[in-house]
Amino acid sequence: MRVPGGVGDCVLARESFGGRALPGRVRIADDRHIVPLSVGRHGVWNSRAGLSGAVRQGRPGSGPGNGCAIRGCGGRRAGIGGRVFLKCESLQHIGAFKFRGAFWALACLDDDVRSRGVVAWSSGNHAQGVAMAAQRFGVPATIVMPHDAPALKRDRTRRFGAEVVGYDRATESREDIACAIANREGRAVVPPFDHPHIIAGQGTVGLEIAQQLAELGETPDQVVVPCGGGGLTAGVATAMKHLHPAARIYIAEPEGFDDTTRSLRSGQREKSVPGASSICDALLVETPGELTFAINHRLVAGGMAVGDEEVRAAMRFAFTELKLVLEPGGAIALAALLAGRLETKGACTVAVLSGGNADPGLFSEIVSAD
Repeated sequence: MRVPGGVGDCVLARESFGGRALPGRVRIADDRHIVPLSVGRHGVWNSRAGLSGAVRQGRPGSGPGNGCAIRGCGGRRAGIGGRVFLKCESLQHIGAFKFRGAFWALACLDDDVRSRGVVAWSSGNHAQGVAMAAQRFGVPATIVMPHDAPALKRDRTRRFGAEVVGYDRATESREDIACAIANREGRAVVPPFDHPHIIAGQGTVGLEIAQQLAELGETPDQVVVPCGGGGLTAGVATAMKHLHPAARIYIAEPEGFDDTTRSLRSGQREKSVPGASSICDALLVETPGELTFAINHRLVAGGMAVGDEEVRAAMRFAFTELKLVLEPGGAIALAALLAGRLETKGACTVAVLSGGNADPGLFSEIVSAD
């Protein structure tokens, strides 16, 4: 069989996860080495040590995440029924979940490959995640970023020691630029979402949700995840569906960039609306990833398109009521709940707050508005 994304031929074997048997394991062969990729009926697990390996690596300050808190939403203040919890990835290393996947992707590289350095493309959060992970491993990183990326994200990427190469969104291909650098300098490419190691690292968010809710005596009924390329969604959905098969996974996307929501309905990868714009810079992709959509099409119950004004309202609510700073894309799942897009009464609902790297000027404008 072949795994979507052109990553090579696969050979089935057998593996277990956390003492529970998974239906199978896939080993993906490429020109350099064989990368084990555990695959179950609920999607992709992960690489050499399985997704459990990513969790074991997750010691604070050393692994794919710092175990961000889950907290109650204050549903009555928000006018939301049911029991609503927030997974605060805005408090993660680099201020967003992206460090998880970036670190795990680098950890899974062979030592000699990783030592030559890495290349990535991103509008901001993946850029910072790869830069910080590369700094932890002591290897060089080059990040291709659009000229109009938020200055805060560009500056923090450089502060982690990465070289930033700019490009024009309208006229240049970031993938082509990054691949040219990788080929010229012999570096490994770390894509933002459409890769099994990235998905597995992001999947630790789902595992932590399950673990943290269990400590509170709760079982998740539904989880709302911000969605751009679909890597976070695929990881969370895979973990949640394995641990809680009855849980429903929903996605929230910006209006005009609800390509995954429309793809779920049509059964094929759709593109974002031409000429669309949104303040949710972290979620603006043209089409879902090939691998991520193959997973999400099987596991995700549905999606919601959220407008910029609803996102602004959610950012104000998070700041004034919860004392949380969220960037627009990081607030979109909460925005969907506040706007009443999903029934929460009588259910345990989790919204993932995926990032808090808000542009200072935009954030000030939003939270000070009436």
